[in-house]
Amino acid sequence: MTTPGRTEHLVLPGVLSAEEAGETVAGILAAQRPDGAIPWFRGHHLDPWDHTEAAMALDAAGEHEAAARAYEWLAAHQNGDGSWYAAYHDGDADDVTDRGRETNFCAYIAVGVWHHHLATGDEVFLERMWPVVYAAIEFVLGLQQPGGQIGWKRETDGTAVNDALLTGSSSIHHALRCALAIAEQREEPQPDWELAAGALAHAIRAHPERFLDKDRYSMDWYYPVLGGAVTGVEAKARIESRWEDFVVPGLGVRCVLPNPWVTGGESCELALALWAMGESDRALEILQSIQHLRAEGGLYWTGYVFEGERAVWPEELTTWTAGSLLLAVAALGGDEATTAVFGGERLPKGLAPDCCGVE
Repeated sequence: MTTPGRTEHLVLPGVLSAEEAGETVAGILAAQRPDGAIPWFRGHHLDPWDHTEAAMALDAAGEHEAAARAYEWLAAHQNGDGSWYAAYHDGDADDVTDRGRETNFCAYIAVGVWHHHLATGDEVFLERMWPVVYAAIEFVLGLQQPGGQIGWKRETDGTAVNDALLTGSSSIHHALRCALAIAEQREEPQPDWELAAGALAHAIRAHPERFLDKDRYSMDWYYPVLGGAVTGVEAKARIESRWEDFVVPGLGVRCVLPNPWVTGGESCELALALWAMGESDRALEILQSIQHLRAEGGLYWTGYVFEGERAVWPEELTTWTAGSLLLAVAALGGDEATTAVFGGERLPKGLAPDCCGVE
């Protein structure tokens, strides 16, 4: 069980007590395989993004050895082109169930590695993971389009899917900034990455037409803020513009309109975005509103259908839902590594679009 001293910043009134935080961390640890893989839950699949999110939550809770094993799993099973597959059954690297290679899944390792370094100060770890991060970012930028947006994925046969997802590209923007922070720490400048980040941020802020229309999904609403591309007054205006569409008072955040379904992961990510905007009170309210999703043992149900035949759905307790909650609580609790990664103040920015040849 995680010790209280390692979870004191995970105590949040109406959300987590020290004991509850320890239970949640223990639930993630119980799902982690001996080789470091963290599937959604045992018997389900692992995807690289959610695996990384859960690893970051472990670091936020002081479980640094377990988090390091999660990153070593990624290093050991990276494809030759710098990617990972989209899904591995139960985290078994020899049992691939989706051989697509999604760009935002692959980029997110940069966020996790930088978070781990900030949490531990481990320069040896950073040196060991740098080639892994470098190869992953190069794979991702191989699908950047002339307008700055990032293509969704490569299919099993290697065919590029150049259509871009706003949520995915916003997550990649965050990952690029973390990758640049790693490069800066290592004194290995990556000017091409700076250009790419600037062009991507410009596309996110100014050219919604360059992305597939997915505005029914709440992630497309808040992710440009969470990913750091939209900030300040523009961020506040964006969040206010669709608050009533997606936020269900007392229950959480809808995943997709018009479905009467709130989900824990989206709710926690919105809370992180609100915290990054300086709205900690509203972030706390969102986190308090989803405590009906907490299950015995400390993990969280993925979502809840709140109209008609009201029910928890699907009936699954996912490591990434628990992970997103722990990270949101850690940010509100002032955990240094988590606030640095999601606050953005210490992350390098890409070059302005007039430097990138992008309109």
